Amino acid sequence: MSTPVNAGGTAGLVSSFIADVNKNDAIGNGKSSRAGGSSAGGGISGAGGGGGGGGASWYEAMAKAWGSTMDAQASRITELSGSIGGGNDQPSSMIALTSESLRMQFISNSASTSINSVAQGIEKLASKA
Repeated sequence: MSTPVNAGGTAGLVSSFIADVNKNDAIGNGKSSRAGGSSAGGGISGAGGGGGGGGASWYEAMAKAWGSTMDAQASRITELSGSIGGGNDQPSSMIALTSESLRMQFISNSASTSINSVAQGIEKLASKA
């Protein structure tokens, strides 16, 4: 029998991304301001003529979701670091800090990779249009 894996902050990232996209209607599912056809772009650029709903693109929502996940992880690291600096320098605390630091590295690399991959995909789509 296998034990379920705790996704930790990853599930929060996905939920946050979906909530941001739905709130901003940045995908263009026919609601909000995009239904009137007044938006000139595909919601890719929040600043330069695309953007749907509330002016934020789904790409921006993805970046914000990654950012909030990284902020939460940085807070965990800061808390553990402060605890160790305050005298709780037990080996288990050191291992927990190391573990959370490695998790931050994983989140950071994942965020960078996903944002760059999406940007490259958008660039390829734009060059074919």
